[in-house]
Amino acid sequence: MSAARLAPRLIALTVAALAALAAPGAAGAAPVRVVDDQRRTVELAQPARRAIALAPHAAELVYAAGAGDRLVGAVRGTDYPPAARQLPSVGDAMQPDPERIAVLRPDLLIGWQPAAGAPLAPIAARLGAALYYSDPRTLADIPAAIEQLGRLFGTEAQADAGAAALRARLAALAARYAGKAPVRVFVQAGTDPLFTLNDHSIVGDVLRLCGGVNVYGQAPILAPQVTLEGVLAARPDAIVAGVDGTADAAATLRAWQAAGVPAALRGHVYGIDADSLYRPTGRLIDAAEQLCARLDEARG
Repeated sequence: MSAARLAPRLIALTVAALAALAAPGAAGAAPVRVVDDQRRTVELAQPARRAIALAPHAAELVYAAGAGDRLVGAVRGTDYPPAARQLPSVGDAMQPDPERIAVLRPDLLIGWQPAAGAPLAPIAARLGAALYYSDPRTLADIPAAIEQLGRLFGTEAQADAGAAALRARLAALAARYAGKAPVRVFVQAGTDPLFTLNDHSIVGDVLRLCGGVNVYGQAPILAPQVTLEGVLAARPDAIVAGVDGTADAAATLRAWQAAGVPAALRGHVYGIDADSLYRPTGRLIDAAEQLCARLDEARG
């Protein structure tokens, strides 16, 4: 490579090195202390520099907090934003590989639920890494989660701005759909067998925001298995399903029409991108905006 072509790269590397020294988390940075979604106090001597996201939603939230460049690993299925697909894999979200984690030398592990993360506690302790659980349960929890991650990484300015924007969008939806006529909704969360979600799920929170009434909202478990006969008896005005593209959405509509469900025969089967609908991230607000608009169609 010629000197003329090499010089700009050397300058860029020098600037990047200087920026890294000045960035949050450099020597002399203040200690960090936050409370995670399991009400555990999590402490770091300085903002995290090398984090591993142990759930796809966690990686997405880290990017939203302006700290995507601090991620050094993630689990399979981590695919958003597109840059996250390039992160080294540490295995499956429910069974991450301790050896792969150790090789990446993290100072922060971001888990989802204790059931999945419990075996990681001794690993985190051995590596001197903090363990933070991220488990947003409501729409309001999503901007709060972004703010918390901003504190963990020292990226508060970007995180707080992003969180404020999401809260403004949620407030706009609440104002727009307050007082709307209720729409009875069946949520198709899985097929073969058929599953749905109750009101304690974050999707239930979306339905409430949009003026939807979950026909299985009072089910005793979060994701109950149901039958076609049960759905017919519940008489939903609309069916909402997480789908993978337009072809899947069309197939879902045809399946419900073939089953003779009145809502489907009226065309009120609405496919929403599954990752956007089921991951507790900023994209769920995108899904909420779409869902609210579609339920307005069902109102007529």
